[in-house]
Amino acid sequence: MKYDYLIVGAGLFGATVANKLKEKGKKVLVIDKRNHIAGNVYTEKIEGINVHKYGAHIFHTDYKDVWDYVNSFVEFNRYTNSPIARYKNEIYNMPFNMNTFSKMWDDVITPEDALRHIEDERHEIDIEPTNLEEQAISLVGRTIYEKLVKGYTEKQWNRPCTELPAFIIKRLPVRLTYDNNYFNDRYQGIPIGGYTKLVEGMLEGIEVRLNTNFFDDREEYEKIAKKIVYTGKIDEYFDYKYGELEYRSLKFVTEVMDINNYQGNAVVNYTDSDPAYTRVIEHKHFEFDSTSPKTVVTYEYPDDYTGENEPYYVVNDDKNNLLAEKYRKLAEKEKNVIFGGRLAEYKYYDMDDVIKAALDCAKEKL
Repeated sequence: MKYDYLIVGAGLFGATVANKLKEKGKKVLVIDKRNHIAGNVYTEKIEGINVHKYGAHIFHTDYKDVWDYVNSFVEFNRYTNSPIARYKNEIYNMPFNMNTFSKMWDDVITPEDALRHIEDERHEIDIEPTNLEEQAISLVGRTIYEKLVKGYTEKQWNRPCTELPAFIIKRLPVRLTYDNNYFNDRYQGIPIGGYTKLVEGMLEGIEVRLNTNFFDDREEYEKIAKKIVYTGKIDEYFDYKYGELEYRSLKFVTEVMDINNYQGNAVVNYTDSDPAYTRVIEHKHFEFDSTSPKTVVTYEYPDDYTGENEPYYVVNDDKNNLLAEKYRKLAEKEKNVIFGGRLAEYKYYDMDDVIKAALDCAKEKL
């Protein structure tokens, strides 16, 4: 066999494992069906601006080992995620905090004022919630639900909130402080120069083949390495033996504008049912670029997953979770294949959790 390990997928999980294997002196081949490395965190330069090709990615973590690891490849800036929500022609701070509540209700000045409004509205639901709408109202009340949850969620899932299971929203964080920082994690930032630069550092000195689909020549790829680290769709690996897992996808429309500043913030969530997009991303604000004469803006639309587009979000309902568990049991029987990452585990992962899982995988299994 020519390689010790074949890594299927050049995203964060595959790149991290490949990097640690190389450190141990293993001969590694990384393949990816796309024409670039870095998976969904890929960034490309447009008009001198690092554009997040597959949606906004803000790195945040409480894992010091993960933070130290990513900073060993590239320096991170001090970007703090503070998205805003636009409902019709009203602007609110996210996550729900005192800035949000004081704008929403004229008589809110103190945390006690905000709690009074929320508590009064929460009691509208006096039964065990049976759907997402009832669950959300029972947590934050109708006003916040109608303005900041309902439209966005229905666009995201393409279903009315009354038809979505309650467990999708287990909690809606309410912060009784004037703090717009979306994350509570100790470390946060964006790689200076973009995420592609980070993954390039991870894969330095490792053979990478792009535009290469594992399933186009599966038998050959299974022969060239002693072990495989697989990061693609778990159901596809097993030829959809039990049926196909469901995903939600996204569609991105990117536009170059001949203005310096379009919306004044990196991310604006559109929480009403109209327009059809859920977010507008202005990429220059991720790296505090105030000098470029132009700006690059991406409109993000939720989309059905068809098999022709990219799978982004797993559908964590009972049907899909049971199906995924059947595939995981098959995966456990594969002696020479390690399954890791969002698609191979059918699991929602933040970036730091992906890297943490890959570091743990490299340490324990490899």
